[in-house]
Amino acid sequence: MIWIGVTGWGDHDTLYTGNIPLRDKLKEYGAHFPIVEVDSAFYAIQPKRNAEKWVKETPATFQFIVKAYQGMTGHQRGEIPFNSREEMFTAFLDSLTPYQEAGKLAMALFQFPPWFECKKENVDYLRWCKEQIQGIPAALEFRNQSWFSPQFYDKTLSFMESEGWIHSICDEPQSGSGSIPFVPFVTNSDKTLVRLHGRNVHGWTKPANGKDWREVRYLYRYNKKELIDIKNKLQTLQEQTKQLYVLFNNNSGGDAAENAKEMIELLGVAYEGLAPRQLDLF
Repeated sequence: MIWIGVTGWGDHDTLYTGNIPLRDKLKEYGAHFPIVEVDSAFYAIQPKRNAEKWVKETPATFQFIVKAYQGMTGHQRGEIPFNSREEMFTAFLDSLTPYQEAGKLAMALFQFPPWFECKKENVDYLRWCKEQIQGIPAALEFRNQSWFSPQFYDKTLSFMESEGWIHSICDEPQSGSGSIPFVPFVTNSDKTLVRLHGRNVHGWTKPANGKDWREVRYLYRYNKKELIDIKNKLQTLQEQTKQLYVLFNNNSGGDAAENAKEMIELLGVAYEGLAPRQLDLF
């Protein structure tokens, strides 16, 4: 089965009727897509009350992909607000409990930064991370090209497979060492993740026109030809894994939700059990 959604639920204005507050958007989001990425967990480990609220606001079959906190993946600058790495991981695991109890946790997502290169100490850290998350399904995404260099390509994939990591396959701009190619290799026969970041080469590594990089990095809309090519790749991957999760992350211009809906149409999939659609009477 192919499950399609987007990253976060706050930036997709075309999905919502009227000027609804952020706190109510997830309820309506669940009428459009069966999965979502909790990207807010990257910036701070979310209190359990948030997850409890989100679980209640979504349909029974809805699934969450929870992004690992930035201190766990080495993005955070300075000191982490925990006494130890172990305490940080324990807090993250505890935050996942409501999703697990509701049967709504698809996986946790560990996305590592561009400076996380392929070397022994980082491989050791990945092993340590996998031990700490205690069997929770976890996807691994790189941003440093060295992991898929000719020297390490096969070893990286074999390592992910043997350690039980779900491969987060990426479509993103190809802009040197801080980006990775599309590697359509399944490392977990149960679950595979595909994240589509857009192809804005110029905005990927530096700001444009003085804007904050977050506003330009994911500024991209996939055209029909590109979506058809991606659709064909997804169908091939679907043959190798039971559950294929696809997230559009080209959010900067509000294009992710529209592209996700186009992909659903191209694949001809229909999701049962979505939330009721809100009606905009005016």
